[in-house]
Amino acid sequence: MAEYKLLKTEGQAKRARFTTVHGVIETPVFMNVATAGAIKGGLSAEDLRRINTQVMLCNTYHLHVRPGDDVVAAMGGLHRFTLWDRPILTDSGGFQVFSLASLRSIKEEGVSFHSHIDGAKLFIGPEESMQIQSHLASTIAMAFDECPSALAERDYVEKSVARTTRWLVRCKKEMDRLNSLEETINKDQLLFGINQGAIFHDIRIDQAKQIAEMNLDGYALGGLAVGETAEQMYSVIEDTTPYLPKDKPTYLMGVGTPQNIIESVWRGVDFFDCVYPSRNGRHGNLYTDHGTLRIRNERYKLDPRPIDEHCGCPVCRAGYSRAYIRHLLKADEALGLRFAVMHNLWFYNHLMQEIRDALDAGEFESYRKRKLEDLSGEPD
Repeated sequence: MAEYKLLKTEGQAKRARFTTVHGVIETPVFMNVATAGAIKGGLSAEDLRRINTQVMLCNTYHLHVRPGDDVVAAMGGLHRFTLWDRPILTDSGGFQVFSLASLRSIKEEGVSFHSHIDGAKLFIGPEESMQIQSHLASTIAMAFDECPSALAERDYVEKSVARTTRWLVRCKKEMDRLNSLEETINKDQLLFGINQGAIFHDIRIDQAKQIAEMNLDGYALGGLAVGETAEQMYSVIEDTTPYLPKDKPTYLMGVGTPQNIIESVWRGVDFFDCVYPSRNGRHGNLYTDHGTLRIRNERYKLDPRPIDEHCGCPVCRAGYSRAYIRHLLKADEALGLRFAVMHNLWFYNHLMQEIRDALDAGEFESYRKRKLEDLSGEPD
């Protein structure tokens, strides 16, 4: 069974150790996004280990559509399929169903929609989502939910959140059933519930109270960074996390920038994921301790320095120059994408290590102020 051990707190910030069947997760943690079982940018499981990745996040919807969760199950689950031997979190597919599918019908049973790949008619409900994730055999499965717009009308949000809570009850029941079956690959699969409510604090808090009583393995804040301002997001997090169990992981879904992560740790979050480091890397926006370096700029055409002279990532340690990486990206060479993504993911993983070290030392508040100021700068 999983164990979440709270090691230290500083204000609302949490420093913990989460033991799972696939290994220990030191939190706060950033989960590297491997949507279809791979990091966009050409990083393998071996690469992820080199850059100190703790958790890989894969997408239930995308893997269900292609290659099919039955294929992954036949290959022994995601860990064997990808050769990643550390924890994996799979999201429920809910966000993709609601964001990618232009034609969909939401009912109490679940959601009918058309595949974004070939238009095939599909249906996913709470039970189907749990079954797919059980086939994938991830360490952590996410409950199936609806993710309404952060700026949706109150009446719609109330009805949506009530349905998401009912779906969570069904997810838990189905997960318990699946974990009891002899043929299930990972009988210790964990379930995280999701708090929704757009930017209505009272709806968020009421639902947080309800799901906290369900004794789940972890709790997520969903439906943020989807249209609201950063200050609105921070306000929701600050008001909602006190009503989620302190002795369980708190996961902020799909967020965000290094600044977002630091501010959200301060407000009680200890699990994160986001496509920013890989997506921004592919576009030539590289993170450093002194702000974002836009390496496609002409000023780096003859720059012999590494991306960041103080960086410990494999790319910077090897000494590849800004000039060379700029050339690779401008020439659409795959190696440029790989270098950029590897650097950015190392930066995020190292940022989380710095955060954990600051919490261990009881110095997170001062670290937070100093780091936010550094990140607002401009690399030379």
